[in-house]
Amino acid sequence: MVQLGILLSQNHRLLSVAAVFDVFESVNRFCHENGLPDQFRIQTIRTGDDGVIYNRFPELTLSDPQQFDLIIVPAFNSGNVPIYIQENGHVLSWLRQQHKQGAELASVCSGAFLLAATGLLNGKCATTHMDAISDFSAAFPEVNVQAEAVVTSDQGIYTSGGATSSFHLLIQLIEKYTDRDMAIRIAKFFAIDLDRNHQTYFGSFQPTQTHHDELVKKVQQRIKNDFAAITTIEELLRDIPTSRRNFVRRFKLVTGNTPIEYLQKTRIEAAKRYLEKTSGGILESMIESGYNDQKAFRLLFKKTVGITPSAYRSKYMSRV
Repeated sequence: MVQLGILLSQNHRLLSVAAVFDVFESVNRFCHENGLPDQFRIQTIRTGDDGVIYNRFPELTLSDPQQFDLIIVPAFNSGNVPIYIQENGHVLSWLRQQHKQGAELASVCSGAFLLAATGLLNGKCATTHMDAISDFSAAFPEVNVQAEAVVTSDQGIYTSGGATSSFHLLIQLIEKYTDRDMAIRIAKFFAIDLDRNHQTYFGSFQPTQTHHDELVKKVQQRIKNDFAAITTIEELLRDIPTSRRNFVRRFKLVTGNTPIEYLQKTRIEAAKRYLEKTSGGILESMIESGYNDQKAFRLLFKKTVGITPSAYRSKYMSRV
């Protein structure tokens, strides 16, 4: 029987934990229906003094001697993830020790931040929620971030993308620890399409505006107001009292993008909104977002979003 531990990290997302419970309980139930014993012994690991939260399962603490085969780190609540990592600092050495003793580790969505803080992801592939990729890459530069990946697996450590991508992770783990038939049965039971191979189109460009660099803010506002009309970086940086090279460095340091990258992402985000909310076609979205070469627009859109403009429109267009 697989010894499965669900880490009740401080500020974990309840829905994230509930999904893990539901999926693995379903595996055990299906086993019973087939006259087989439980495949997973589901246990929780309490990390604080908040008492018993999920009393349906055996509860352990970090000081208990249990050795796990698989430990799942849930997503964090929305909020200040660096603070959450600090609050869970006492968990990091425990995770490292469990992995050293043979436990595989898996994180759901933003739980990858806690997993990366152990150092165990350094030099390994990982992913997280699309909207958190930039922060994750900045916080853990030694991790090989796979922004588009739904699930990553690297030397016994697994990560998943945002929200429903966690089901793809759980199904992969079920296939490994049981078999393909059980994985398919769970996928059908939870209505999970197994053909999702990237998560890029779930992301949105949400540039930071909370910094204190007034020159960068000025250019950000210029892009926001005139993104469809700006054609060159010289035009974009007009009246900026510093050299182009110095400003590009400052801009990337603050936003994570060069001015041109930032402009392109703003335009693509505008094209996405147009495709979502209007009945206009691909050509209209291209023009509205400031492009005039349809082939170049399609290529850039697919590179940025992960699917073509027409596929995106089919997926998200408002329907009456």
